[in-house]
Amino acid sequence: MPDGGARRAGIALTDRQRIAWLRLIRSDNVGPVTFRELINHCGSAENALSMLPELSARGGASRAIRIATVEEAERELERATRHGARFIGIGEPDYPPALRQIEGAPPLIAAKGDLGVATRPSVGIVGSRNASISGSKFAAMIARDAGRAGYTVTSGLARGIDTAAHRASLETGTIAVLAGGLDQPYPPENVPLLQEITSGAGLAVSEMPFGWEPRARDFPRRNRLIAGISLGVVVVEAAERSGSLITARLAGDFGRLVFAVPGSPLDPRCEGTNNLLKQGATVTTNSADVLEALAPLAQLDFFSAPSAEEPDSEDGSDMLPPPDDDARATIAAALGPTPVEIDDIIRHTGLPAASVYLVLLELDLAGRLHRHPGGMVSLAMG
Repeated sequence: MPDGGARRAGIALTDRQRIAWLRLIRSDNVGPVTFRELINHCGSAENALSMLPELSARGGASRAIRIATVEEAERELERATRHGARFIGIGEPDYPPALRQIEGAPPLIAAKGDLGVATRPSVGIVGSRNASISGSKFAAMIARDAGRAGYTVTSGLARGIDTAAHRASLETGTIAVLAGGLDQPYPPENVPLLQEITSGAGLAVSEMPFGWEPRARDFPRRNRLIAGISLGVVVVEAAERSGSLITARLAGDFGRLVFAVPGSPLDPRCEGTNNLLKQGATVTTNSADVLEALAPLAQLDFFSAPSAEEPDSEDGSDMLPPPDDDARATIAAALGPTPVEIDDIIRHTGLPAASVYLVLLELDLAGRLHRHPGGMVSLAMG
């Protein structure tokens, strides 16, 4: 049986740090990757907050950057407490360990329910919202068998396959990843299911602010967390253009296993899964196909993954001096609308890596940089 939950380790944020982290991630133009770069450069979230205006101005911002206030962060923390939730930092013991390893892991997640399930090895199960009876039964079978084997089951609380997977793993442990805030679950008909999850052996998590109503573009972000939390993702019935295939692609990008259940070529709900099989996904016709493949991964120590832990020295005294205007112009000129690797920028400009990373951070905070999967960047046009 997997024993990931027995290896809990990590830091503990102070209340002051948690407020500073929440303020930083809720400020304009600060995503997970930018958050980590700011901590690395500034030494702490508090230092980063004080540096945001200068950094964004050096990046050519057209207006002052909006920085979340202490009062806004305190209100969100109070709202989480009233909702029975808490915020977990990426270096803390209750943060899902496999999620720490992905590129752009959220520095803070809101969580409600049994935190013990967060640190156990997990298998993701996703699929069609318009699921067939047989598809729902198969998803439930995989979920039950995975739960008995010691895994949690992670899914997105959607109709169909997600619902079947969550219900089948209510007693053994399930994680529902939300696209909106924890107080804005979707779809509405699954609110009772979410209550069952969070009041029992389950957990709900989100990286979005409380009160945030999910939009279409938020669901791929949710799918990223499903793939990141899971050691492998099982896709049961997915049309050719579906969110489940996004989850599968992200799982592959993260080095996780991808399982696909074959289906009838005449059923459009199986077109996506059948194509996954052509692309190399593991053929899945029973639970053993999943559990035997996951067993070696479940023994890995994910707690050695890097985090955004703040260093002991937080005065910012070791921050690098900013590059001069010529270096900044050289780096900006090397960028264009086509994504490029940062290492290529370093080689092309001949400038120190630290200078390149700092200028990219400045451009990012100014809203002039796009970050892409694989650590690639491009210049925001217009």
